[in-house]
Amino acid sequence: MSAVWPVARAAVRRRRVQTVVIAVVVLLSTSMIVVALGLLAASSGPFDRAYAKQSGAQLTASYDRTKVSDAQLTAAARSAAAVGGPFAQTTLELSGSPMAESLVTVGRADPGGAVDRLNVWKGRWANKAGEIVLNRNPTDSSGRGTLQLNETVTAGGQTFTVVGFAYSVSQSADAWVTPEQMNALHPTSTQMLYRFTHAATNAEVTAGQQAVTAGLQGNALIGTQSYLALRALVAGEPNTFVPFLMMFGWLGLAVAVLIVANVVSGAVVAGFKHIGVLKALGFTPTQVMTVYLGMVSIPAVIGCAGGVVLGNVLATSLLTRAFENYGAGGIGAPIWVDVAALLGVPALVALSALVPALRARGLSAAQAISAGSAPRAGRGLRAQRWLSGTRLPRPISLGLGLPFARPGRTALTLAAVVLGVTSVTLAVGLGKSLTTYQTAASRSDAVDLTIFAGPNGAEAREPGGPPGAKLTDAEDEAVLRSAPGVTSVAASANLTMRLAGTQTDLRVSFYRGDYEQLGYRMLAGRWFDGPGQVVVSERFLRQRGLAVGDTITLQSQGKTVRAQIVGKAMYNSGDEVLSNWATLAQIAPALRANLYEVNVKPGTDLNAVMQAVKAKDSGLEEVPGQDPGTFVAVVLATVVLLTLMLGTVAALGVFNTVVLNTRERRRDLGMLKSIGMTPAQVTVMVVTSMTALGAIGGLLGIPLGIVAHRVVVPAMANGAQVEFPDFMLDVYPASLLALLVAAGMLIAAAGAYFPARNAARATIAQVLHNE
Repeated sequence: MSAVWPVARAAVRRRRVQTVVIAVVVLLSTSMIVVALGLLAASSGPFDRAYAKQSGAQLTASYDRTKVSDAQLTAAARSAAAVGGPFAQTTLELSGSPMAESLVTVGRADPGGAVDRLNVWKGRWANKAGEIVLNRNPTDSSGRGTLQLNETVTAGGQTFTVVGFAYSVSQSADAWVTPEQMNALHPTSTQMLYRFTHAATNAEVTAGQQAVTAGLQGNALIGTQSYLALRALVAGEPNTFVPFLMMFGWLGLAVAVLIVANVVSGAVVAGFKHIGVLKALGFTPTQVMTVYLGMVSIPAVIGCAGGVVLGNVLATSLLTRAFENYGAGGIGAPIWVDVAALLGVPALVALSALVPALRARGLSAAQAISAGSAPRAGRGLRAQRWLSGTRLPRPISLGLGLPFARPGRTALTLAAVVLGVTSVTLAVGLGKSLTTYQTAASRSDAVDLTIFAGPNGAEAREPGGPPGAKLTDAEDEAVLRSAPGVTSVAASANLTMRLAGTQTDLRVSFYRGDYEQLGYRMLAGRWFDGPGQVVVSERFLRQRGLAVGDTITLQSQGKTVRAQIVGKAMYNSGDEVLSNWATLAQIAPALRANLYEVNVKPGTDLNAVMQAVKAKDSGLEEVPGQDPGTFVAVVLATVVLLTLMLGTVAALGVFNTVVLNTRERRRDLGMLKSIGMTPAQVTVMVVTSMTALGAIGGLLGIPLGIVAHRVVVPAMANGAQVEFPDFMLDVYPASLLALLVAAGMLIAAAGAYFPARNAARATIAQVLHNE
């Protein structure tokens, strides 16, 4: 066996093109696999590990202190596996702070306990009146404009000194003070933190909640927050990426296996003389097989190692960005992903090489040496003779007949092209579906003019900024409706409100006027038509375990309003709620509209509309409309990158096939040139042989790509916590399908062109040198 290794290394050096093809294919495929597996593993792993480490609350509940006592809550919580609290709680309104408008503050003696142990990562815990600890993620920005240690903050009419920063994995509060300090703040509610024996599903969490609230007054429970909702919020964006990365990863692996099998099979056929020489020199069949396995394994291992490194770099970048809202910076792929890739990919490559290597093992020395002396006849002759009788130009008819000479190699090459076209079809469909969805969800094309109105009488908000509106809210709306060409006007005002029982601040947009013309697509239910009604997004419902028909409680400015969810609209935000002016009147009746969204008749001059409006109220300013966002751009860029990688791999497979074919047919090419075939005709003949495969690959790969699109897009929508209407999946018109067939032909032609050109440039003397 000592001679096997030097011979295998010599074969690698001699077949540089095949070696590079194998290494590049394995490198790209391994990178995609590492990224996909890393995202899949990390989508839930970091959250669960951090939650277990800090014994996070599986249910955070707020109770009305006037309806239930601490003793009753403690007694009712006996069924829970672990309990934190009762803690007195209140919401403090902030003044003069760049932070949020309010703080959910809890009185807590220490950061430890059986449930929701807090990570005091800077400063210390509050131990006397006038001190406060703020909840801040260690990775959040702490630069200019944010509160620093030992600074003061005025909340609830009192001044506190910030003595520490802590992080609650349960997101149970914005700030903590001592229990004595909390008593002086007159708490309005009581916080209880629970862990249950079984809490893996929403049903189990709900069962636990029913057990710890049994026997309490019916309306004592103000609100709850499940850890499953937090986990879904954290894992939302990574889960959006995982389906298509996994699909592309498997496609890449399949292409890699097919091409490696093709390359190794071709290497055996092209190396008949080499095999015969080895056996004539005394190499055993097993040693010959080992030589060929080593020949393909060397570049495969190198490509796999490089792919693991590249995949970890890409996975770390994606995961860190995906989990930055959770504060888990520097996340990478788990070690088992690297181990699986380092062991699995070379094993797959070796397995795909085993069959042709066994064939090399079974050849006798005489068979191997004689097989390379002359081309074998009889393969595909019937098809080639039929093609020669057609009226097609002779280079084209000859080219169409070439694939029949090597049916096995042709089948492997065709399979690679099919998978390449499948990837392109999936990428195109994915891009169209996401673009269509994002355009509809962001309403980027639904409104002609968006006009901002500052508070009446306000001075410029900043140097060069717009002044306040000159007219009243009603007068401004009347001005807009009277402008030439205006067909609809919707006025809106935004208010930050707290969802009762949670730490979540919601942006509530109150509408009046023609809000049905703003481009919102209703997915379920209806628009609001009375006070106390809201419309929300699919993401809002999923993150909070709610459904159309449920009721939520919103709090702001010391007022509380209960609102029924009457409809579900298509938009991306999980923290925005839509409501109407009748609901706003219950909370802030004096608030005026700060935004007007206007639609005009087709052909209306928008500049003329703005001039007419500003002539009556110079305080109204046009602002940019809705931004479609950057998420789709990121996904599309990733899809394009992966598609180019797979297209390159498929083209490399074609390239390798043409190199082998032209090497085997040097004698035929020399004969054709000697009877008058020009170099250009040789190039056309070789490229035609692969272009025909590309056309067939296109016809076969398109249906597979459409099926993959139907699988991946709904999975992405589920991961992103959005709903995709069925019509957004029908994105393949006939003209696009024709272009996709052309994509298959382009992949094949691109892979065949350069070896075909090299074959055409060879002179007759060079080609027939050995004859």
